[in-house]
Parts: sequence; C-alpha cells; structure tokens
Amino acid sequence: MKREDIEEKYKWDLSHIFASRLEWEKAYSATWSKIGELAAYKGKLVNPQMALKFFRLSNEISLSAEKLYVYAHMDMNTDGANAEAVGLAERATSLCAALGAAMSFVMPELTALTDGELDGMINDPSFADYDYTLKCVKRKKPHVLSEKEEYVLARMGEVTQGFKDIFEKIDSVDFPRTELRINGKKVPLTHGTYAKLLENPDRAVRKKAFTAYYNIYEERINTIAACYANNVKKNNISADLRGYANAMEASMQSDDVPTGVYTKLIEAVEEGLPALHEYMEYRRNALGGTLHMYDLYMPLVDDADLGTDYESAFRTVTEALAPLGEEYRARLLAMKNERRIDVMESEGKRSGAYSWGAYGTGPYVLLNYAGTTHDIFTIAHELGHAMHSEYSDESLCYEKAGYSIFVAEVASTTNEILLLKHLLATTRDKKTRKYLLSYYLNMFRTTFFRQAMFAEFELFAHKTRQKGEALTVESLSKAYLKLNKKYYGKAVTHDKQIRYEWARIPHFYNAFYVYKYATGMTAAVTLSDLILHGGQAAKDRYFAKFLRAGGHKSPYEILKDAGVDLMTDEPYRIAMQEFRDALHELEKE
Repeated sequence: MKREDIEEKYKWDLSHIFASRLEWEKAYSATWSKIGELAAYKGKLVNPQMALKFFRLSNEISLSAEKLYVYAHMDMNTDGANAEAVGLAERATSLCAALGAAMSFVMPELTALTDGELDGMINDPSFADYDYTLKCVKRKKPHVLSEKEEYVLARMGEVTQGFKDIFEKIDSVDFPRTELRINGKKVPLTHGTYAKLLENPDRAVRKKAFTAYYNIYEERINTIAACYANNVKKNNISADLRGYANAMEASMQSDDVPTGVYTKLIEAVEEGLPALHEYMEYRRNALGGTLHMYDLYMPLVDDADLGTDYESAFRTVTEALAPLGEEYRARLLAMKNERRIDVMESEGKRSGAYSWGAYGTGPYVLLNYAGTTHDIFTIAHELGHAMHSEYSDESLCYEKAGYSIFVAEVASTTNEILLLKHLLATTRDKKTRKYLLSYYLNMFRTTFFRQAMFAEFELFAHKTRQKGEALTVESLSKAYLKLNKKYYGKAVTHDKQIRYEWARIPHFYNAFYVYKYATGMTAAVTLSDLILHGGQAAKDRYFAKFLRAGGHKSPYEILKDAGVDLMTDEPYRIAMQEFRDALHELEKE
C-alpha cells in the first residue's frame, strides 16, 4: 500500500513526542547549545554538589536528545525513501554522537573517586535518583585502567571492533547472488528465502536449499574462522587487561548479572535434554521415519489460519491478556485509540516490528500486519514491551526507568504465552490445537534449547583460546557438531554441513549475548504460570516487582523479586515441565 491510502487510525501520531517539525527544530537547537554546558564540569566531579548538578544537567540533555532521536527515526521508519525524514534522522544521530563525546570525561573521573567518596554520594538522599548508577561505577572501578590506558584501548577499539563489521560484510554485502530452481521457477537464495524454503513441505526442496546455503559458508569457512577466532582473542585480551577472570565474567558484570546464571542455564538444560530428544523422536515419526537438520523448521501442522483482520486480532489479544487485569487492558485500548500503533505494511516502511518511545512520551508500536497467525502473536509481543516501558517510566525517574536487555524480552514473551494459553483454552478445533501446540514446542526449541546450545559453544570457544589453544575450522566445527549431537540426539540425522552452522550466527560477534534469549524464555514461562495460577498476590507482584521495576537495580535481582531466581533449579524445572506437557498434549491430539 501507499502510505496515503492507509486509514489515519492505522498510522501512528508522533505529536505525543513533538507537536510539529517546528517544535522538533526548536528542541534540536536548544539541545545543541546545552551540550556545550557540560564542559564546565570536567575535573570537578569530585565535588558532590558539582556532581549532583552535572547529573541533573546531563539527564536533562540526554532526555531531550532521546526524544529528538526517537521522533526522527520513527518518522523515517514509516518511509525510508523520504529525504526529509532521512535527513532529520541523520541530524539526530550526529547530535547524539556529539553528546557522547562531550561526556567522555565522566566515567574516568567517577572511577577515580575513592570508595569512600562514592559511598558518600550513594548514601546521600539527594543522590537517590543516581544511587544505582554510582553503585555500578563502584563495581566497575577495579576494572577501569588509567586515563592514558583507557584512551589507548578506546582508540584501538576502532580496529578491534572491526571483526563484527567484517563478518557482516561477508554475510550480507558479499553474500553471493545464487538462484535455485524450485518447481520450474528460479528462486533467489537469501537469508530470508532460505528460512522460507526450510518450511517447504517438499523434502527435496528443503535439502537443496540447505546444501546450497551451507555451500556458501563452507566456501568461505577459513576466512570466517579466522575472523571469529580473532574476535574471541580480542574478547579474552580485553577481559584480561581489565582484570576479569574471563570474557564471560566481563560481559555479564557489565549487565550486573552473576556468572552463575550462565552456568546454571547450561547445567539445567543439559538435564532436560531427554525431553528435547523425545520431541525429535516425535518429529521423526511424524515426518515418516527420517529427520534431517533441514527438517526441523518444517511445520508439523499446516497453519490453522487463525489470521484475521487487525481489529479482530487486537480484540483477541486484549481478551487473552485479561488475567493481567482491566487496568492493563484499558491501557492497551488507550494506545490503540491514541494512535500509538502503526499497523499496516506500506511502501518504504521498515520491515518487522518493534516497540519504542522516549521517557515520558508513552510507548509506540510498529507493526507490518498481514493477517497471519504469527502477526497476532506479534501484536501481543510488542504490546508486552510497550506496557513494560509505560509502567517503568511512570514509576521511576529517568535515570532508573530504562530496563536491561537481560530482562527486555520477558514481558513480551509472557504476553505471547498468555495468548497461546487463551487460544488453547477457547478452541476445540483439533487442527487449531495441534498447530498451537506445535508452535509452542518450536518456540521452546529455537528460543530455549538452541540458544542454550549457542551459549555452550561460545563458552567452549573462549575457554579454548584462554588456554592458549588455537581455534581452527576443524576445532570449531568439531565442537559444534558434538554439541549438535548432544542437544538433538539420535533421532536426528546430523547432516555433515551442520558442523558449519556456527559460521553463520551473527550474534557470536556480540559475545555472551544469546543466553539471554534462553533465560528470558525461562522467566516468561514461570511468570505466566504465576499470573494464571498464583492468585492476585502473584499478579500484584508481577506489576510491582517487574513491570514497574525498570532498571533500578540488578536485572537478576529484579527477576528474583518477581519470583524467578535463575540461580536455582525451579524456573528451569517449570520450563521443562511446560515443554513436556505441550509435547504430550500434541501426541494426544
């Protein structure tokens, strides 16, 4: 569709952020002039009163910059061909870069303070908005180097961060233009079409796509292995220079999450692998007695065609989220009525979906609604993000409202599970029920088990390099194939090329990130169970201790307060039982 052909009620109204472009321009000019005021505080943060004034000023400027950036990029996301919108977004990006440069003196100055000086500010009621920020500074102090050393590392970072860029060029710009002949037609082989081809009901098509796709990585495997090995080496060297025990500790401490969460995840998932093996056996039988790696994405059940028009889909989602209370549902309707949701796909619009917004402006959601079953789940997912942001923003100050990526997917996945449970409870149609159960099982396989396998592979790679052993095509591929066999079991034919799957995972260049998908899924299963079966007290705790918690303390502690302790066996036990129950229900159906 062309944007002008879409009804206004399905296009978001950005006036909640800025009433007009003129208002944006005024704020832009004012923010630029304010940035210059930050220099007056350089060298003076040792003085608590000056530090407090600086925090207040920097927050004021940061919030203004955030609003400018969000408005400009959201406007551009609805039409990437609009030159005016693109220009606005580029200007906002430049402003934020300038703000970052102007504040580069802050962390070195704060970490140069003694523990006593930091404790003095942390315990001062006037610093209440900034106490967690200062606690994080104190925690990082032992790992901050001298000003000169930090400068050298920062400059070298421009080079050492390049391994991710190199991989992205290999994986996108230099990805060869390959075509496959499918049913007499030429189909381009891209990342997107590959995912679709693996869902094709014809096994010969799936095999052809799998073989051709992995041939591309196999032909480049030596270059990719060298790129990844050096990225691992860079992570280990950086952690060592900063005095961390290893790269995992360095990554997790930056999120203020204990390393025990990572090891507990791997340990718990390993204990639950028999359930995944049982699911693989079920798939193998369902597909005729043979199960290859290229068969794992082929739906066991045709889409039940739950897809419908947007109004009906939104109504279904709000009905599914009824356990969260009338006030929650009223907020969802307000978002819709206030035109905070951009619904329809249109020319030039960004693909996918997201929830975004600036502090104090209320959240927005971008969709590309096409009426599929998946699109209904996307509505629930993005509204989960939106409500998490809205409750946190209204409950906390700017400094504490933003939540960590460690918990970012929890509320959204909780909403998806509530929707799935609602649909299962309200339909008796056999095909629909089988589809929903299959959808849930695949969600577990990809978000929980597979990401845990990735996490275990990352740990192997970093430990191997830390011991001084080389990471080669052979060692990386051998380790990956061994993990693949451990996770998927004997029911699967572990096709030779799957040993190279590690070479196509972009998240590996953001070390120790993928485990958060698995822990997020685990937390969401527990929380949805508490919401449905824990009574009003459990629901109240979900709102008070999680949705309204923002980032006022460690994200691990926030989840623990909400009833999910990821250092214990209980949440993983609940998740595994949920997976088994869904599988057994599908077997009955």
